[in-house]
Amino acid sequence: MSSKRNITIIGGGLAGPLLACLLAENGNTVTIIERRGDPRALGYEGGRSINLALSARGLQALDRIGIKQAVLDTVVPMFGRMMHDEQRRTVYSPYSHVADEAINSVSRGRLNCMVLDSAESMAGVTLAFNATCTDIDIESGTVRYDDEHGCSQVLEADLIVGADGAGSIVRQAMDAIVPIDEGTDFISSGYKELTIPAADDGSHRLERHALHIWPRGHYMMIALPNSDGSFTCTCFWPMEGPESFSAVESPDSIRDFFAVHFPDAVPLMPDLVREYTENPVGPLGTVRCRRYHHGSTAVLIGDAAHAIVPFFGQGMNAAFQDCLRLAESIGGHDDLHDALVDYDRTQRPDGDAIGALSLTNFIEMRDKTASSTFLLLQRVRKQLGLWFPNLLMPRYNLVSFTTIPYARVLRIEARQRILIPAIALGVIACIALPILWALDVI
Repeated sequence: MSSKRNITIIGGGLAGPLLACLLAENGNTVTIIERRGDPRALGYEGGRSINLALSARGLQALDRIGIKQAVLDTVVPMFGRMMHDEQRRTVYSPYSHVADEAINSVSRGRLNCMVLDSAESMAGVTLAFNATCTDIDIESGTVRYDDEHGCSQVLEADLIVGADGAGSIVRQAMDAIVPIDEGTDFISSGYKELTIPAADDGSHRLERHALHIWPRGHYMMIALPNSDGSFTCTCFWPMEGPESFSAVESPDSIRDFFAVHFPDAVPLMPDLVREYTENPVGPLGTVRCRRYHHGSTAVLIGDAAHAIVPFFGQGMNAAFQDCLRLAESIGGHDDLHDALVDYDRTQRPDGDAIGALSLTNFIEMRDKTASSTFLLLQRVRKQLGLWFPNLLMPRYNLVSFTTIPYARVLRIEARQRILIPAIALGVIACIALPILWALDVI
């Protein structure tokens, strides 16, 4: 077993506190440094965070720290997609033929508070809010920061963990010593959040147990249900062009654009113009790193290591999976360098893989889910998956309903691209041959 370490985690969002729980459980001393105030006291900052989809990988991590059921009590399960066209028609497509398989819409703010509560309850964990890092010395494991009173503080650690998001200052400090940051590949689309409020009686104005999508080719809007009866809507549109955020800015253009392209949503959004005008547009991109650690003194998790576009609902789930594997590696090695090398070896291929899978799912959600041909092919594939479950589980199910490593999912999908046509032809032949025999054609 490894010796006990003194660990500093930069970032008190979702992944940092969860990792702190796992590390403290093994006797390590952990300090979390968070630049924001405590969301449990101040309320979570809205308008910039895409609703979260909690699935198998995230649930595995929450179960590990003992709050899985408490979190599940707050979620709204989504069993499929509801597509909305411009003529107000809808088509429902289940994610799975297995009755209880669903992805779970969860409040980022509420979940953040729950993992912070768990971390704070652990012996050996210290939380520092309103703490601004002023210097990070990666080689020595030293972090300097100004606390909530403006006083300068110094922390000496065996390990610094970057859980501080896509713009990670830990990654920047690591990169300044040995280049590891391959940059962020931004896509041409951004996102803006809107709201469909609950009905007067507190009920949902749309089907509660579905992820709603308004696919429009090169842009789309989605809506995820909340437990209070509302929906969090997110517009994923190009930043520039004729149908983009830059083209839809004035109150009249907002009303006209939504009336034409999202007509069934407009009556459900009484604060559409105000929210659209006030809420910011966020960029979307994929962070790529050559390595997730520096020697034995620093390591990255979550978005700091592999920020991804949000179109597979796996950002949080992937970050929680990082936490499990990093804690396992640290607990299983006496030498921190060996532990971090082991973590990098197992997790970096998965980080690259979920980045690629998320971009693929963006194209599918935006461009294909409105296609009747695509929906038919999806039904055929799901049926084949029922007949041959060990060979042909769909990509979405592999990612969302299992904990199979993302990199392995890519390999399985490559194999299925060969198997599916062969199996489909075999099934057709098995059906057709008896008919042709009976008709004396053969």
